[in-house]
Amino acid sequence: MPCNSRKNVTSWSCLWRGDVLLLNKPNAWRQFLRSAWLRGVAAWFVHCYIRLVYLTNYWSVEGKERPRRLSEDGRPFIVAFWHGRLLMMPLAWHGLVPFHMLISAHRDGRIIAGAMSYFGIETVAGSTSRGGSAALRTMLKRLNEGSCIGITPDGPRGPAMTASIGIVNLARLARVPILPLAYATSRRRVLKTWDRFHLALPCGRGVYLWGEPIEIPADLDETGLERVRHLIETRMADLVCDADSRVGHRLSPAALAAAGGSARRLASE
Repeated sequence: MPCNSRKNVTSWSCLWRGDVLLLNKPNAWRQFLRSAWLRGVAAWFVHCYIRLVYLTNYWSVEGKERPRRLSEDGRPFIVAFWHGRLLMMPLAWHGLVPFHMLISAHRDGRIIAGAMSYFGIETVAGSTSRGGSAALRTMLKRLNEGSCIGITPDGPRGPAMTASIGIVNLARLARVPILPLAYATSRRRVLKTWDRFHLALPCGRGVYLWGEPIEIPADLDETGLERVRHLIETRMADLVCDADSRVGHRLSPAALAAAGGSARRLASE
């Protein structure tokens, strides 16, 4: 059957190379995202892949007492992780309290949101740059209700491993701490995307690292906000460097640049 002979596939621009069906790159992804049904299928496959990677890797977790202690004390918090390390984050969370994740409102963000729903994670649509006001109000409400919020402070478009001031303002307004979180796997592919996305692969070793809580004073001026923003960025980059080194990877230039002296010391050990 020709690839454009049915209504539900007329939007696909198809090419045949032998027996392999290819998609016209400039339009294929946009056309794919327009279909809610296809986005749902993609979300299901993403969630299945996350479970496969988790079940076929040997995982260790360090610092898990930190989120547990805050939860037992009745304190909500913000979990901060880089956009390039998003894939395996749902399984770092074990249902201590309700968890929400800030996800881009774009159609590709809906695939991620759909995948997160399989792990009991609700999402907030928006970002620190687009749809920020509505997302901020929703996140403040969830935190006040006792839920926790997951944020990629370099998303949705970067620069990679550069924390935005938005996460600092949210923590300051909600008066909650920020917990950095990182993961690494021994078997992976680093994709050529803006965030250098780490595609974890099955059948290896993995590690989750929870950092120390970062408390945000309520009365920060602009200098203080920037100092805390830089502290968060450095702590998160240090954690990534530590996670990578524990599973046998060399430290990336981006992580070294973001972490500064702490990461360079790790590299020399």
